[in-house]
Amino acid sequence: MTNLNIRRVKSSEIELKDRLVAIRRVTKVTKGGRTFSFSAIVVVGDENGVVGYGLGKAKEVTSAISKGIDDAKKNLVRIPVIRNTVPHEQIGKHSGAIVFLKPAAPGTGVIAGGAMRAVLESVGVTDVLAKSKGSPNPHSVVKATINALLEMRDPYTVAKQRGISMSRVFNG
Repeated sequence: MTNLNIRRVKSSEIELKDRLVAIRRVTKVTKGGRTFSFSAIVVVGDENGVVGYGLGKAKEVTSAISKGIDDAKKNLVRIPVIRNTVPHEQIGKHSGAIVFLKPAAPGTGVIAGGAMRAVLESVGVTDVLAKSKGSPNPHSVVKATINALLEMRDPYTVAKQRGISMSRVFNG
């Protein structure tokens, strides 16, 4: 499941849009009482095949979100998107979350839940069928979706890896 050929991208080269996936209030109980802080999961992408996610923690919501955006910009990867959908079916796993992605015909839309929808829209996928199974934890679902997208291969990559022509990839 480990992808050795991760396609990293620099955030300074592209214009990114950020999406807040989830925000949680966490409590630390101390001798002096309860201390509240916030944890934010953010997904950034250029809606053209580049996506990244980040986690930010701070005493205030706005600080947590901005830290999450900064963290997401450090973890950008390029994903193959063909005709506004994913190239093939793929299953992604992380911790207790399992996601299933399947290409869809033009005009279908993004059929996916909250955390998956944010990732897929940030990548630039407009037509996809997706299902999330197992843990509904947004952090695990985002990571499982990114793992599934990282396993995607476009036909050009397949032809290059196999050492055959593009026509042989489709015709067998």
